[in-house]
Amino acid sequence: MSQPGPAHRMAMGTKAGALASLGLTLLLCLAAHCSPPWAKGVPQGELDAGEDSLGAGADASVLQGFCGQPACQLPRDQLSALLRSLASRQVPLKAWQLSCLASLAAQHRLQDDFLLHPPDLLLFYNLSQVRDADCRAFTGRAAQGHTELLANLPDQRAALQHMALACLGGPPLRLSAVDLELLGALVCDMDAASILAADPRVLQNLRRCPRLTTAQGAALNGLLASGRTYLGPPETWNLEGLWALGPLALHIRPCLWVQVPKAVCLGFFRSVVAASRAGRLSQREAGRFVASFLQSRATSGLARPRRGTGRPCVHGNLTAAALRDDLLLVRYDCAQLQACLDGRVLRAGLDALLQQPLPAECQHVVKAKLAQIYPGGVPEDQLPRITSLVYLYSLAEIGQWNITSRDTVQTLLAPDVALENQTEAVLQRFLDHNGTVTGALLVAIGGCRLCWMGAQQIQAIGPAEFRLAGALDVSCCAQNQKNALFAKAREAFGSTRTAAAYYRFIRPYLGGAPVEELQRLAQANVSMDIDTFASLNPSVLQSLSVSSVATLLGQNVGDLQKARSHPAIRSWLRGLNTSALSQLGLRADPTGPSDPAAPTQGRPHTSALAPGPAHLPGRPDSAAAPASGSPPARPCPLLAAALPSGLLWLLLSASPSEGAGSRGRAPRPHTQGRRGLWLRWVPRTPISREPRGPEPMQPGGRAVG
Repeated sequence: MSQPGPAHRMAMGTKAGALASLGLTLLLCLAAHCSPPWAKGVPQGELDAGEDSLGAGADASVLQGFCGQPACQLPRDQLSALLRSLASRQVPLKAWQLSCLASLAAQHRLQDDFLLHPPDLLLFYNLSQVRDADCRAFTGRAAQGHTELLANLPDQRAALQHMALACLGGPPLRLSAVDLELLGALVCDMDAASILAADPRVLQNLRRCPRLTTAQGAALNGLLASGRTYLGPPETWNLEGLWALGPLALHIRPCLWVQVPKAVCLGFFRSVVAASRAGRLSQREAGRFVASFLQSRATSGLARPRRGTGRPCVHGNLTAAALRDDLLLVRYDCAQLQACLDGRVLRAGLDALLQQPLPAECQHVVKAKLAQIYPGGVPEDQLPRITSLVYLYSLAEIGQWNITSRDTVQTLLAPDVALENQTEAVLQRFLDHNGTVTGALLVAIGGCRLCWMGAQQIQAIGPAEFRLAGALDVSCCAQNQKNALFAKAREAFGSTRTAAAYYRFIRPYLGGAPVEELQRLAQANVSMDIDTFASLNPSVLQSLSVSSVATLLGQNVGDLQKARSHPAIRSWLRGLNTSALSQLGLRADPTGPSDPAAPTQGRPHTSALAPGPAHLPGRPDSAAAPASGSPPARPCPLLAAALPSGLLWLLLSASPSEGAGSRGRAPRPHTQGRRGLWLRWVPRTPISREPRGPEPMQPGGRAVG
């Protein structure tokens, strides 16, 4: 038989690559909690059929939307390869997904391969199983992760820091450069005194923090003022050094800016405004810096004398070109903006002016001038131009707007545009003009906007549109809104035939679930992750028995140890006696955050926890969970295991550096933050919304290194 030629091999390679990419798309639905298949135009009935019939020839849209299958069927070697693939591809995962994967890795005893796993996953591992010999290597790898993922696991976060310090031989009096290299982002949890006393290279660690507390900000300024950093004392600072600070420069306080040479201050101010105008730095962050900087000039007497409203323009009338000047806010304070800006120039230069990180006082000036131009309310075609001013408008003023386009609604309800309590008014103006809330609109404006919709607006959303929207994040809602949204979600997803599919879509809304719903889910062996459990209604949680909680969490019951200081969980645990705590694998009367060496047992074996028959929406009784006395089906986290073995093999074999020789070799560290990113400063470049990790700067806006 003749060997295939180059063209044939190329065709086969292309096909294999396409299949691998397709398999990756399906598996990585875990990473994004993708929309349900009917969001892609697939009828809901095909969802349940697809669970058994998904094949290599399935339509791409079905594969892309099909996610959340049990992963416990994956053999150990395939799960191991999957974890390495997630690490090498730097796939961002959510907390509940990482919690599920951590449980799977523990079941298959894969934790010892932590150097090959995503750093974020290490944050969720059972720290008591980390060997002393691996302490430093494990800490260094975990420190590359995003500790804010542990928001609902305060004990795990404290235990991680405890273990990291134990690796150093106990809390040192002063963190050295070597210590800081090991601790990485874990420094973000350090107190202000430790930061102030640390080696000056702590600045590199702090740049990775998504936010600083007030005390940490004060410690940062104290460290910068001391002159011990690479910048030296403030009077010797230069632009290159300030650019290298990245996002930390925005935390510099007025008392330091007054000591910095004027030319350096103005050059840095110009670069910040240019970054903001180019869309590489949020106006909120730039505005914070501008306010601090202008305050320093007012304190030092460098600012021009303030002129009240009605006083003459002393610096020349503003032109369209002047509105594009990066030093506009240095040359014109808000009173002079009022005096020197006429309506004609404002009309022509509105976009350029609103690209400036205007202080709130100046924004009020612009809003008042727009009211003179548009006394009957801002026209719809102008609303997308004033997104930075929308938060200033009262509900009565919003009531004057004509909102007829879904695009206008999406623009006004985008993050950092309208205030939460303006949501209902904006949406109502759209509904008043015969608009409808569609699934696509719900996805576009995000789950948190649902929290601020009126009760009648929520009720008006049809079940079909809610199904199209899929799983929305409503964790930021107040409890009464969570309750209403759960009722709407149950109405939308209640006809799902299988318990697994139903749980997959109802999970984000369980914060509003009543106790009866949680008991039904417990009987269905869903193995709820601890992150979802911590978000349940605290009053409903108090009504759950020990056996109900153990059954609801299933194999994840040991994760209670990681979250026992969470307010809702702590309140529930407070009412348990020693025997009940022991059933859950917990110690009695803890004196503080969990010790990493504390036992975190799995699900306690007790006949009282055997699930009874479950009847979930749309699920026939014959498909219920096993009756008491029969072994329950093994509960599994959600992952895509229905992927045909051929596609799975292609994905796992296509991953780089995952062969037999890759054991012990760590993939490239994941360094990009999730929130509060420092975007590269490139003055006067096209707007780019692609997030980038924090990078030091050099003159001209080019990244250093």
